[in-house]
Amino acid sequence: MTNSLKKYYTYLLECSDGTLYCGYSPELQKRLKVHNSGKGAKYTKARLPVTLVYSEEFDSKSEAMRREWEIKKMSRSEKLNLFKKQVD
Repeated sequence: MTNSLKKYYTYLLECSDGTLYCGYSPELQKRLKVHNSGKGAKYTKARLPVTLVYSEEFDSKSEAMRREWEIKKMSRSEKLNLFKKQVD
């Protein structure tokens, strides 16, 4: 697969304690499995299981990382609104 066809994802997970975790990955479903296996991130490891509640697709890693940074700066209510809008 050429790099131009590769997609990157920024995602939000809801942890078992109700907290939210934001990250990015080129392989979203694989990354979700890694998180739920306890090997994804130190933060999610102690809050399993996690559920994917929101994602966005990008053509480049830098775009996905930029969006991750933007989301991480948001308040909790702004993050909740992201995936509530996706459901509506």
